Amino acid sequence: MSRIAIIGAGAWGTALAIVLGRKGTHTVRLWAHEREVYESITKERINQHFLPGFTLPESVEPATDLTPAIEGAEMIVSVMPSQHCRELFERMAPSLRPETLFVSCTKGLEDRTLLRMTEVIADVLRSRKFSPHVGALSGPTFAKEVARGDPTAVTMASTDAELARAVQQAFNDSRFRVYTNDDVTGVELGGALKNIIAIAAGVCDGLGLGHNSRAALITRGLAEVVRLVVACGGRLETMAGLAGLGDLVLTCTGDLSRNRSVGVELGKGRKLPDIIASMHGAVAEGVFTTKAAVGLARKRGVEMPITEQMCAILEDGKSPQQAIEELMTRAAKSES
Repeated sequence: MSRIAIIGAGAWGTALAIVLGRKGTHTVRLWAHEREVYESITKERINQHFLPGFTLPESVEPATDLTPAIEGAEMIVSVMPSQHCRELFERMAPSLRPETLFVSCTKGLEDRTLLRMTEVIADVLRSRKFSPHVGALSGPTFAKEVARGDPTAVTMASTDAELARAVQQAFNDSRFRVYTNDDVTGVELGGALKNIIAIAAGVCDGLGLGHNSRAALITRGLAEVVRLVVACGGRLETMAGLAGLGDLVLTCTGDLSRNRSVGVELGKGRKLPDIIASMHGAVAEGVFTTKAAVGLARKRGVEMPITEQMCAILEDGKSPQQAIEELMTRAAKSES
């Protein structure tokens, strides 16, 4: 039996607990920040707040205290919102061991440092005088469909081949297929940046624009993502895979996408604070990642006009109509 701790009991963390728990070869502790989530899972075996309708296997044990949740864990799966990653790992750090395997499933960037989540984890744990075995799990995944058992494929990225294989073996089953990849930069940035393009795609839908507009937005958005990924040391071919094009298309077109849903409401004229308040604690990572992405692009000298316009909409309240007008009237240039 493997002992696995999942830190974060939102919809995605809960879905991953179902995947790991149904195998019957792991004991899984699922740490919840919200007391009501812990109580719901304890009493009903269902996360009524974030993923109603799906029963957690008996091998999944809910927890509200961090230290007992990670005690003895051979693998820690990090599924918290990006803005809480550093704080939670600083709290966990005194109890963590060098031999533990760390899997980041958070698709975002840290606003202040512009770091990817595996970089945040490594940065925190350097204070404990060890370099963690860490990788990133990403791909086209809606939590509800994963929990339902729909066939799903993801990629596990790590420069540590042994870690990648261990995670692949831990998660793989007939409904959840895990590929391996050593391009951590590409996989993480692909997962984080596609959320920004998904908000923009939602804006197009909220404005009542058609398929032409959405297709153009996704295609030029992918071009932006590729430019920044390559500038940061990631590989072009990664962006043609599950963590790149696969995740981008899913998030820009699927009705279950929280990021796209935020964009739809923005396109309809609602204000961002009202939209976030109506999400009842659910997180659209693109809202928190956009400003950091603009900062990272400027640091690397990469042009990202769609991302910059989304930042102006989210941070400055710019009207979507004006943003689209400015994108469409930029100087003419070659596609490549």
